[in-house]
Amino acid sequence: MTRLRCAILDDYLKLALEVADWSKVGDRVDVTVFSEPFASPEAAVSALKDFEIICAMRERTPFPRALFAALPKLKLLVTSGMRNAAIDMEAAKDHKVVVCGTQWSRDPTAPLTMGLILELTRNIGRENARMHAGEPLQKFVGIEIEGRTLGVIGLGKLGSKVSAMAKAFGMNVIAWSPNLTPERCKEVGVGYASKEELFSTADIVTIHVVLGPRSRGLVGAADLARMKPTSYLVNTARGPIVDEAALLATMQQKKIAGAAIDVYSVEPLPVDHPFRKLDNMVLTPHLGYVTEESFRNHYKQMVEGIDAWFKGEPRHRLA
Repeated sequence: MTRLRCAILDDYLKLALEVADWSKVGDRVDVTVFSEPFASPEAAVSALKDFEIICAMRERTPFPRALFAALPKLKLLVTSGMRNAAIDMEAAKDHKVVVCGTQWSRDPTAPLTMGLILELTRNIGRENARMHAGEPLQKFVGIEIEGRTLGVIGLGKLGSKVSAMAKAFGMNVIAWSPNLTPERCKEVGVGYASKEELFSTADIVTIHVVLGPRSRGLVGAADLARMKPTSYLVNTARGPIVDEAALLATMQQKKIAGAAIDVYSVEPLPVDHPFRKLDNMVLTPHLGYVTEESFRNHYKQMVEGIDAWFKGEPRHRLA
């Protein structure tokens, strides 16, 4: 059997070969790991043109129609997760590329959300940095989240999980999304609010909807303007759900108390991005799913998916 070439993309932490047993397909596949983002679409084409199999980590490298057209040898694309908005599925079908996914065992984004809320309200990271810098005294006065109102945008699996955690901290929770019903809120045990009510009354707003045509720009300038000057915004969903220009203006003008952002319209966030210059923003580099358990789960399933494809039985097929 002719050995095929397999590319593992965007393995920033160089974990792919450590957390999964690639020897299970080692008799059929030669694996190459790419640990840095491609500088341009042209760079991606140049690097990947000789690979028959590609393993993609979430939405780090986009796969538009033009890329599929430029990779005639590509036969199998495996993405972490069962959804990847950066892959043109119709283009994959047109170019006869099988696209498969991996399933989540659990999603660690909800605990990260609570961590960002605690950082915004208690300044843990800031005070840690000051302690290591030799500063002798406290500088920041925190606020207690117990008794405060959390506004959750999106009450699916993640939004519900965050709601439960927030209630354990003693928070009052209200929720809204375009299709959310009072009945669903009752099931989860949170209050139902209109969009306007949520933004005007919540002490902290957190976003947990999927990025799509309807949710792109869902949080705009008018919504941010309704927020109280003492309130906070948290986004661990996807960058384009929030109008980033409106958010930048809001933060520059200090219209709200702070924001914690884990996701951006362009990732990795450019080093000269104005967000990086604002001291009222907590920024993390898309850490939502970045845990050892998560990577172990996804890469293990990628190996299993490649093996299943060789056997003519693609697993978790998306296209």
